[in-house]
Amino acid sequence: MTQSSPPGLRRHLPLIAILAVAVVGIFTLRDYLSFQTLADNREALLAFRDTHYVLTLAVFMLAYIAIVAFSLPGATIATLTGGFLFSLFPGALYIVVAATVGATAIFLAARHGLGAQLGARLENSRGAVKYIKEGIDENQWSMLFLIRLVPAVPFFIANLVPAFLEVPLHRFVVSTFFGIMPGTLVYTSVGAGLGEVFARGETPDLGIIFEPHVIGPILGLAALSALPIALKALRRNTKPEV
Repeated sequence: MTQSSPPGLRRHLPLIAILAVAVVGIFTLRDYLSFQTLADNREALLAFRDTHYVLTLAVFMLAYIAIVAFSLPGATIATLTGGFLFSLFPGALYIVVAATVGATAIFLAARHGLGAQLGARLENSRGAVKYIKEGIDENQWSMLFLIRLVPAVPFFIANLVPAFLEVPLHRFVVSTFFGIMPGTLVYTSVGAGLGEVFARGETPDLGIIFEPHVIGPILGLAALSALPIALKALRRNTKPEV
């Protein structure tokens, strides 16, 4: 008879698998998922898309989901490729759906492995840690959209933190789907123009997201998401003592 793995180990297996694949992917895929690879194969990709559109879309979606779910390198290249193959629309929609599915997968894996345990510890904690958790609980929608809209928050971190804080699944999915739209639209539009960029022998300018006319509206949305948090804090500070 074979002994079954300990319950604790089984609970952590999904997260362990994701971390293992991510580490392997960092060392094996980073040389293949590049602008040069896309430029060298652009004609073959377009020809295959024109002949087998549904298959191309299925392969692209599955690959994008895997990149996000396993935190593999190349998410930016994959987004540009989506714009290159499917144009701004429906390319952006395909990318948002795939990214949301992949993010949900790692969210569920993290919650299954560590989320409940860490959530219980935070719930039973005292002092500053307890105060921070309660603050996030009171403003979940705002915080979820905020961490998606602010470019400084890594996508991987934005997937894990809500799982550890026991955010409801539907809130995570909705905020991810709509929260990543602005950044996705920017990079997908860059990808849609890659044909001309490659024809000139150049590489795309990924710093475009930090241009004032691009980052301004995104930061405006982030400020709008943070507004309920500020209003709650203001009401709490101005509430008269009884």
